[in-house]
Amino acid sequence: MWIILFITTTLCFSMSRAGDFCENVLDECRKSESWIGCYEDRIMTCKAGRFMTGIKQLKVDSLQEVDVSLTFEHRVHIPSSALQESIGNVSEVEVLVVASVINSSHFKLSRPERSRIQQIQVFRDSVVCVRAGNRAVENLSQPITLTFKHNKEVESGTCVFWQETSAEDGTGYWSGQGCETNYTAHEFICSCKRQRFFAVLVNPGISVTKAHADKLNYITYIGSGLSAPFALISLFIYIYLHRRHPEKSISLHMQLTVAMFCLHLTFLLSSLLAQLLKEKEDSSSCLVLGLVLHWSLLATLTWSALEGFHLYLLLIRVFNIYVRRYLLKLSLIGWGFPTVVAAVCGISRVYGKYTLNYSDSNLTQHMCWISDKSEQKLLIVSHITTVAFPFFVVVFNACMLGLVVFKIWDLRRGDRNFGSSSDWKKINKEKRKRLWKDCVTVLGLSCVLGLPWGLASTTYVSLGGIYIFTVLNSLQGLFIFLWSVALAWSNSRTANNSSIRDSSSQKMMTTSFNSKN
Repeated sequence: MWIILFITTTLCFSMSRAGDFCENVLDECRKSESWIGCYEDRIMTCKAGRFMTGIKQLKVDSLQEVDVSLTFEHRVHIPSSALQESIGNVSEVEVLVVASVINSSHFKLSRPERSRIQQIQVFRDSVVCVRAGNRAVENLSQPITLTFKHNKEVESGTCVFWQETSAEDGTGYWSGQGCETNYTAHEFICSCKRQRFFAVLVNPGISVTKAHADKLNYITYIGSGLSAPFALISLFIYIYLHRRHPEKSISLHMQLTVAMFCLHLTFLLSSLLAQLLKEKEDSSSCLVLGLVLHWSLLATLTWSALEGFHLYLLLIRVFNIYVRRYLLKLSLIGWGFPTVVAAVCGISRVYGKYTLNYSDSNLTQHMCWISDKSEQKLLIVSHITTVAFPFFVVVFNACMLGLVVFKIWDLRRGDRNFGSSSDWKKINKEKRKRLWKDCVTVLGLSCVLGLPWGLASTTYVSLGGIYIFTVLNSLQGLFIFLWSVALAWSNSRTANNSSIRDSSSQKMMTTSFNSKN
């Protein structure tokens, strides 16, 4: 009988003390909206199980440093100065240190922050809580260091801590104030001068499985395989047009077409060579092709920007637009800037074999590009030219295209019948042709100005955005060919019948100076 009584008493006591175990603290504190303070207090007094993962409690000497491995992916380092500051003036030798890992889904963003940072997410949904001593200290003399390991599934991240709002609804936001971010090939290293909940914010990468990657590869190879020869044909068309009517705009189209031909041809060669190389092999040929591919991309973007600048002179500075040695100066910029950047990156040896990882398998794909084994500082410099520069070009040329649309609409507005919704059914055949020409002009200029590169932003949103970006940019050479055919047809029609001319569309499509070189 006493044995039964002992077992019953023990079970009742264990059940009454179940709430003291650390594994129950989060669930109990989550019952109230403002659970942060409850969790921070209870985590210092709860009992951690011997085999419990994701939480560590230990008493250490305040004069020593602490290095805690919470999981295989999370590590915390606390300097001795932080331990001493956490106990204040209390003359204690031992300090209680607690570190835990919890899921980010428990943190509720306030409404403004929810809409502002909807394009970012917490890395692997992991948040590390660090507490030491009897008080939370900010502005530590030496920072606490937290390490988050990664497998190269993200390229960059930002170290942040959780900051509650003044509202007592448990909401807050992620703040990077007082935290510095460093990252290596395998780790994010956060240095923060406070005790709190820490995480790493990253841009959410769209998962691309091997099946989707194969489809995207086929689209890219077919598109570039078409773009390269069509760009070469476009070059001959522009040469023919330039011989008949030497115009500066035709010369700019020729330069852009040469750069685009080199881009698509080099991409095909770099992808083919990288597939032929062994897994860990990196040849000098791949380095050269990576350099030429980077140079071709920069040249294509630069000449697209110069096309936008030329359009600006035609539409804004209509009079007094003569520039001495105009084409020579544009050529120095269009070919000089990419050459200087590629030469500096080549000397720094940032080019080589780049590895792409699939999300659903251990298989990889390679191409000759900016090597992912380069030093971090060199990678940042080279990526600026492939991220910041295209962004500038797309924004500038988008403004120029908007100006073209405004000019066309302003010209059409002069016609009383054109553009009136009440007279829309009465628009005659000739005016509908004008509308069609205007649409073709805008679409053609979009390709010439390189606006399809702006669709790169959609690749961070959805898989469909990746497909759209891949299709439109792999077929740029074909679009340039269609534009050259449209120009040739327009010039031929103008020469055959000079009395019938659509002044607005003709001016936008030819985009030429009246003055010679």
